[in-house]
Amino acid sequence: MKIILCDDSSEDLSRIEQLIEKYKGSHFHHHLTIEKYTDPAELSARIPSYGPEDIYILDMIMSEKTGLDIGRQIRQGGSENVIIYITSSDDFALDAYNVHAARYLLKPLKETELFEALNHALSAAEVKKDPLYLVKTRDGLVSVPYSRIEYVENTSRILDVHLTDGTDIRSIFIRKSFDEEIRDLLLDNCFLQVHKSYIVNMNYIKQLMPNSILTEHGASIPVSKTRAANVKKEYLTFISEQYR
Repeated sequence: MKIILCDDSSEDLSRIEQLIEKYKGSHFHHHLTIEKYTDPAELSARIPSYGPEDIYILDMIMSEKTGLDIGRQIRQGGSENVIIYITSSDDFALDAYNVHAARYLLKPLKETELFEALNHALSAAEVKKDPLYLVKTRDGLVSVPYSRIEYVENTSRILDVHLTDGTDIRSIFIRKSFDEEIRDLLLDNCFLQVHKSYIVNMNYIKQLMPNSILTEHGASIPVSKTRAANVKKEYLTFISEQYR
């Protein structure tokens, strides 16, 4: 599990890192690693590579991209990563709430407050730990967190796994049937088979129409006539459960 730090003040970044190293000493069983950035634009480019269990600790006020910009980018990808803000001003507390930040800590940073925030973050990350879908590609086996999959398409026994960041992973020729390949995904209540060649993550459905689905990222997915009634029923059930 990674803790991603971003603060454009080298001095503040060093202070946060020292505290986390101290915290790691009594939490070695979590296998925590630290990645740090002073340039928020550099972190922005790297966000798609991080997993759903990784923890972000962000300075709120930075040049070019603010901590709030980074937080919005994380959430736009559908991720529920824990975000902790550290700032010299309490003016942005409401903004932090709007991106569902776990904590909003003021500088100078207190050890007890950071350690409490990390305890909370680790508990939340364990609950949200994402299962992985394995895709056999020409470059080897690729592990994809379920939460990053928008939909999977089968074309002539080759899988295209379309991800939430707009990229896709293409498999080699599959020997098993499509139904067998997606069996584990269908055990997760977020995924729904809408066509003999398509499975969709319902978290990213923007609009459900009689014969197709529009995803959050603009893809149009066909819905077969034989599955249409069940697709509508399952999707409405899924939506209703989100608001209980």
